Amino acid sequence: MTRNPDLGALIGSRICHDLISPLGAIGNGVELLSMSAPQSPEMTLVLQSVENANARIRFFRIAYGAPAPQQRLGRSDIVTALAAAVGGGRLSLFWQAEGDQPRDEVRIAFLLLQCLESALPHGGEIEIGRRGAGWVVTAASERLRVEHELWDALTTPETLPQLAAAQVQFALLPIALEQAGRSLEIDRAADRVTARF
Repeated sequence: MTRNPDLGALIGSRICHDLISPLGAIGNGVELLSMSAPQSPEMTLVLQSVENANARIRFFRIAYGAPAPQQRLGRSDIVTALAAAVGGGRLSLFWQAEGDQPRDEVRIAFLLLQCLESALPHGGEIEIGRRGAGWVVTAASERLRVEHELWDALTTPETLPQLAAAQVQFALLPIALEQAGRSLEIDRAADRVTARF
């Protein structure tokens, strides 16, 4: 164990780990009930809610959990977790990296996705892809809302303002970048934010 463990990531991993089993059991129970009785709107709603909760937990486990050294994630696991992040809203998401990827780098991409999502309250598109050994993540929308203090703190963490719970990704992203030995470059325009790491 290192002297300074990433307590936030370890807590995230523990919470996700402890929630996966009961959510899976609830999902199995609802499926069994639906096989023995006619499918009602109420049962459909419960089943969809459990599926959404399971998918969100998978996303949070990657974004907020502690990656093991040299751990890799398969494309199907990544895409499934990302589908939960979008959740059928006004946001279109395109994962353009083929094959397995290092989990610590996927974690950075997921945290960055949540930062970009906060700049797209009216919807838009986010593309995540590899460029050689690096990554490029781009968000585009006709109506961006960029909170400059938060975005400035991604490259100069010591300037991080007081955060709300919904903004925790802005505090965690610089930590994840440092742990992975990566640095972040951000280009902002009126209708687009491009981040490279």
